[in-house]
Amino acid sequence: MGIAQALGFVGATVVLVGMPGPNNIYISLRSLAQGRRAGVVSAFAIETGTLVYIVVAALGLVAVVRASPAIFTGITLVGAAYLAVLGLKTLRAPAGEGIGGVRTAPLGRVFREGVLVNLLNPKVALFFLAFLPQFTSRGAGPVQLRNEMLLLGVAVLAIGLLLDLSYAVGADAIGRRFRSQGRSGGRTQRLVVGGIYLTIATVAALGTLH
Repeated sequence: MGIAQALGFVGATVVLVGMPGPNNIYISLRSLAQGRRAGVVSAFAIETGTLVYIVVAALGLVAVVRASPAIFTGITLVGAAYLAVLGLKTLRAPAGEGIGGVRTAPLGRVFREGVLVNLLNPKVALFFLAFLPQFTSRGAGPVQLRNEMLLLGVAVLAIGLLLDLSYAVGADAIGRRFRSQGRSGGRTQRLVVGGIYLTIATVAALGTLH
């Protein structure tokens, strides 16, 4: 990969990974509701899910999924359904139940939920299926292709972790003021957060079924 292509890869990755989506929302909500520590745990949980995608991509299973639209459709619809459930749970959360309807949870549960959010995130699946392979060498053999996917995946993980930690720290700074205000504005926060989850779920589902 030449310098120009490497810069293009880094720039595109920053834009695509840093773009607001389920992962960033989850990290931000955890930081807002529980503080920086929960946000940092969420960030590492998200990238643990990314690590799973890296292994899958390196093993060549991405090619299998690409060859079967039904598999990718199923993954995307399951992810959209999970996001819809999160949205509905947020909207139905009792008044005063955390910021944006997010309950305080043990860090172990925060981590597990973060991994699941990433694994069922349609944007991540599409990223590894459509974007990452474009930066591999054409005509590369199986071993070279696997190594290139591993290196690219690790680069994506590093960039993603930096961006995720930025979301965690930034949201914690905002959350301190929200937490000091108590229950005020809770209903509006729930409506906004729940609406975002449902919008992303709808867009992902419609994009798959289109």
